[in-house]
Parts: sequence; structure tokens; C-alpha cells
Amino acid sequence: MKCGIIGLPNIGKSTLFNIVSNSKALSKNFPFCTINPNYGIIKILDKRLTELEKIINPLKITPSEIKIVDIAGLIKGSHKGEGLGNKFLSHIRETNAIIHMIRFFYDESITHVEGNIDPVRDKEIIDTELQMKDLESIEKKIYQISRLYNSNYNKNEFYIFLKKILNFLIKGNNIRTFPFKKWEKKSLEELNLLTIKPILYICNVNNFNDLYKNLKIKQLKKIINKESSSILFISLKNKICFDFDKFLYEIISLLNLKTFFTVGKNEVRAWNIPKSYTAYEASSVIHTDFQKGFIKAEIIHYDDYIQYKSEYNLKKLGKIFLSGKDYIINDGDIVTFRFNINKKIFYNRC
Repeated sequence: MKCGIIGLPNIGKSTLFNIVSNSKALSKNFPFCTINPNYGIIKILDKRLTELEKIINPLKITPSEIKIVDIAGLIKGSHKGEGLGNKFLSHIRETNAIIHMIRFFYDESITHVEGNIDPVRDKEIIDTELQMKDLESIEKKIYQISRLYNSNYNKNEFYIFLKKILNFLIKGNNIRTFPFKKWEKKSLEELNLLTIKPILYICNVNNFNDLYKNLKIKQLKKIINKESSSILFISLKNKICFDFDKFLYEIISLLNLKTFFTVGKNEVRAWNIPKSYTAYEASSVIHTDFQKGFIKAEIIHYDDYIQYKSEYNLKKLGKIFLSGKDYIINDGDIVTFRFNINKKIFYNRC
């Protein structure tokens, strides 16, 4: 799973990226300091891994990871190619979720591409650029359907739905706020739209006193609350105030993730998967061969493992059970996959 950090130039994106991924991306005071995206990894230090380590005493423990991308600053006209915008917008398309960073801090030594600090305006600039790109994608699809169905295109259910989305976008709305019916959101997956992606807004302030006296913060909160999105305030100038655990919680929620574990004497490891994943889908996260040859999954609930300490005890008490392809993995499940390759049965024991 991958998160992309977006926003105008000179707002602290690369600084945030360096802090959360322990990287050293270039961070300078000029627009487009970042041209090619910087890729990093956020390691999720799950306390449950430590508890499993105490019981199993493996050679190593491996936390789950989230990929993070520092994407170059967007400006007005990016959807037309301004400031290499088309290239940068394509990098956003590769992500599963967006971290939209907004500048609140005042610093005369750090230039602002619009000439002054106005967080509400800055959010609107980025929203507009992403919306315009989505308009292009939807208009192209509408044209394709009209050509394919000739005079009957007006009766095509997907065509009718796309026209609704198009009108919604034209009014300046992000698609993530559209009141979708059950099937509709999934039908848009092939278009890989930008404003449908889940989003976390991060506001980079001078200090936390700003939260109580800055009218722009109140305005922005009101706008973001209407989107039902989350907002996080940080002060990168005062790195000691950065709450990494809170940031991590928001990212996991944004990506709608849960964690399962594989255990053995060589390694205890955590794996991230979407909350909807079945055992069959989860097996592919370890290796595609597991999914191809999937037979069953042995499941132990985390709390049971912590309470009874060993698989011998768990077996005696009937706390290990076999599941098929359709079992929905619970957060914290300890899973052993049975799979076959060339008619030989294997287990994913570490």
C-alpha cells in the first residue's frame, strides 16, 4: 500500500517525508526542489509483535511496512502541464491514498509560489488541479462509451452514472464525497481517478498556539469536515512536537488496513492487508504461489495465543481452526497457509 504526499511547493513535504521514513530527501527553499518522486518506507512498530517475540523468541521480528512517496509540488495549471504538472499528477495516480499538506507557517525566508499565505486558497488550487484531471479521464470514458454503443449510449447504465459524476465534478466537488450506491464506486476503479482517493489533510503550523487564534484554521476545518476527511496539525519547525504515533494511526485508518501475523522460530512477521481481505487474498501478500496453490489457512486468534502461550496448548483446547478461501482475516490473526506446488503440500512456517 502506498501513500503520496502532495501540495504546493515549499510547504514542508520533503521534511515530513524525511521524518516519517527516516530518509534524506533534498529539502531546499525553491519551487520544484523535488522533481522525481522520493520513495520511502514507514515501518509500523506494532506492540503485538513484541508480545509474540517474548513467547516465541525468534531469530528476528519483521514489522509491516507502508510505502510513502514525496511528490513534487503542484501549481496552478498543473493539469495542463504547468511546472511539469502532468508528470507529477501521474505519480499521484500510482498511490492508494493521499496526504495533502497545507502551509500555515509564516517564514519570510521561505518563498510561497502564490506570494502570500492563504491555506484555504491553497487547498482549492490543489483540489482544482486534481478535479480537472479527473474531468479529462471521465470525458474520455464517456466519449468511448458513446462510440461503442452508437445511438443507444444514453441507455447504458455506466454512461448515465458517469454523467452524474461529471456534473458533480464540474460543481467543484471531489469525487470521494459523492453519495455512492453499492456498485458505483467499484465501477470507477478502472479510471484510477485522483479525487476519489482517501485523503488526510496535514497542516504545517508555526506552533500550536495558532490552532486557537487562526481564523483560517477554523475555515479550513469547516471545509474538511464537510468532506468527512481527517485533519492533523503538525509543526515541522518544532520537530519535538511531531506525534508520530498519531500520524501512523491516521495513515492506517486512511488506507483501511488490518494486520495479520506469521510466526516461527526463524521469524515473527506482521503483514498489512485491506480490511476486506479473505484468507485467499491475504495469502498472495506473502507470495503469489501461496494463492495459486491455496488449500486452507490455519487460524489462531491473537488473544488466544497470548493467553495459552504455545500451539500445543492451543491444539488441546481446540483454539486452532481451519478456514477456507472465503474466511475474512481478523485484525491480529496468526495465520499458517497450506498450499501445494506440483502436488506437494507446504506450510508457510518461518
